[in-house]
Amino acid sequence: MGKIIAVVNQKGGVGKTTTAVNLTAALTDMGKRVLLCDFDPQANATSGMGLNKRKLTSSVYDVVVNEVPAKDSVVKGKYGDVLPATADLAGAAVELIGLPDATFRLKNALQTIQNEYDLILIDCPPSLEMLTLNGLAAADGILVPVQCEYYALEGLTDLMTTLRMVKKRINPNLEIFGVALTMFDGRTNFSTQVAQEVRRHFPGKVYSTVIPRNVRLAEAPSHGLPVTVYDRLSRGATAYRNMAEEIAKKL
Repeated sequence: MGKIIAVVNQKGGVGKTTTAVNLTAALTDMGKRVLLCDFDPQANATSGMGLNKRKLTSSVYDVVVNEVPAKDSVVKGKYGDVLPATADLAGAAVELIGLPDATFRLKNALQTIQNEYDLILIDCPPSLEMLTLNGLAAADGILVPVQCEYYALEGLTDLMTTLRMVKKRINPNLEIFGVALTMFDGRTNFSTQVAQEVRRHFPGKVYSTVIPRNVRLAEAPSHGLPVTVYDRLSRGATAYRNMAEEIAKKL
């Protein structure tokens, strides 16, 4: 049975979707069976995997709200399978409140296809609300992208408070699967200091690979491509392939 990992951070702009997309593509390229579940109403992971959000006939919204079978909404992509999102998902948080098992709708759906994958990555919204709680309820662990800047450390404190609450009330088995250092700028001492501080707080959980600030990483989504396809030789692509190797060893 494949692992389900929620890619989560309450702070926006930390490279969460970039990490979800590029790890999906890199692990798929390594021969792993990977599903990327886009659970963010912005649907950036969906477009980042090369899918046209306007041409989808079914999405994760239909799965969690209308109980469409997950297998019927999965799109088999070149760079990995995707359970896509559309703008409809923005209203799902309100609609879910009145439904039975509101917090566990995504979990129940993903369990029906979990055996078909080595890994399911859930790209969660950058906030703590019903969608994120569904992602955390469904997951075996969380992967936390952390931008190498001061405010990221403050955000981590909030995230750990959330994690403790979720473990206590919703998912007692939820653990930290890994912490990914993103947007690292080797020209500054501060990035190095933040990386050291994160490693001190999460001993044994931080990946050895650090994701650098990289122009190609920023450009790739506008072409609907993972950076590992857009520019295989870029520093960003190399870093995500290396991180994917670290994750593959843990699976």
